[in-house]
Amino acid sequence: MNIDISEESGVRFLHFGSSWVQGAMRIARPFALELEYTREMMMPLLLHADDWPKKVLQIGLGAASVTKFLYRYRPQAKLTVIEIEPRVEAAARQFFKLPDDPARIDIRHADGADFMIESKQRYDLILVDGFDADARTGRLDTLPFYLDCRARLANDGLLCVNLLSRRKDFSKSVARLKEAFADHVIAFPSCDSGNAIALGAIAAPPAPTLAELKAAARNLKQASGLNLLPTLTRLEQSRHLAGGILQL
Repeated sequence: MNIDISEESGVRFLHFGSSWVQGAMRIARPFALELEYTREMMMPLLLHADDWPKKVLQIGLGAASVTKFLYRYRPQAKLTVIEIEPRVEAAARQFFKLPDDPARIDIRHADGADFMIESKQRYDLILVDGFDADARTGRLDTLPFYLDCRARLANDGLLCVNLLSRRKDFSKSVARLKEAFADHVIAFPSCDSGNAIALGAIAAPPAPTLAELKAAARNLKQASGLNLLPTLTRLEQSRHLAGGILQL
């Protein structure tokens, strides 16, 4: 697998030997989330207090955008990152300003699906964003993998998955998630890029109102610059916010 770096208009991109973008960083704002889908992967932060999460598992490092954001804006979080390709970590350190702080960022070179089978830890937040050069997920989009993720979640934990399809049809992936999580799943309307974010929970968390979500989004924007209000507007148009209450 080739690892390529490109730059355009002040943004640095990571590629795996193809035109598919595997990560991006605005050089002037290295801790900001440049790609829309990475911003939407932070939606779980709106469902908990600011001291959450404490233990995070991330499958797929990419350009370390999500890792850096949580590192900076959730200082209580300890991050375990599973990345199958050591050269991706090297690129993230050299070109994308991945912090060198092993006390808080533990990067392990392993297959994400194998790690999930073998791990005995439980995590507040599990983030899955793993693709090869041809934008294929392999075992990371299967029912056994999602069941393993469920087993590794804390009781109030959340799984957040980036789903990517060239056909922009995520129905089979969402069906697998729903089977694994007993229908406690939200699938967001897809971004323009073809990415769609899905959340899974062991049990339905307390259902926040749209007003509460917007208040949490405004607080997050003030603290970090991340604006999830447009995501909430898109979510309003889905069945998950029927009656102004989020149903997960």
